[in-house]
Amino acid sequence: MVNNVQQRVVIVTGAFGALGRAVARKFAASGAAVGLLDRGAVPAELAVEFEGPHLLIPGVDLADSDSTAKAIGSTVDRTSRIDVLVNVAGGFRWETLESGDIVTWELMFAMNLKTAVNASKAVLPHLLLRGGSIVNIGAGAAGRAQAGMGAYTASKAGVQRLTEALAEELKDRNITVNCVLPGVIDTPQNRATMAGTDFSRWVAPAAIADVIYFLASDAARAVNGASIRVFGRG
Repeated sequence: MVNNVQQRVVIVTGAFGALGRAVARKFAASGAAVGLLDRGAVPAELAVEFEGPHLLIPGVDLADSDSTAKAIGSTVDRTSRIDVLVNVAGGFRWETLESGDIVTWELMFAMNLKTAVNASKAVLPHLLLRGGSIVNIGAGAAGRAQAGMGAYTASKAGVQRLTEALAEELKDRNITVNCVLPGVIDTPQNRATMAGTDFSRWVAPAAIADVIYFLASDAARAVNGASIRVFGRG
């Protein structure tokens, strides 16, 4: 296990979004070097904020194993190690089965599950050298799907099963694997799409980042294969 996150190397996928930024900031504030991976372009404010030991890698198709492995390799070339992986990358689509398309199911599995699989597989050789942690982002909604959320919740349920299987696979090899299940996250996009809702009941990205930080620390060395609900007051 990682005894502490200071002077460690932490990979965050989907790092340019609201939750990914919060996670990257939490680890960077602790003294860790952070590799920020995302499919999009580097936001200007992050380019300024994450200088020094950090590495921003845009244009990474995490649903593609070769693209993911190349990005992870670039991080190792710079840092010589990886201690923590946080799989934040993902997406959401609302669509009923009757009016929808199988393409949506393929997209959700690619964005939410395949990205976590590819990143986890790419970092494993490095984590196995000295131990470490993987923290996945599932979804509280995956516990019971509502209409129009079949593809999304099925893919996020897959993230939980991946977490459990990988935790069992690695439990005797000094690596922990856990999953965080957020409720509705208080992001600008969610506020725009759910206007009129009491935003104060939602969970802040920084609060989720605190839980992720804990799971990657030595304080959580006895926690493995867990799925932890982080709902705020939702």
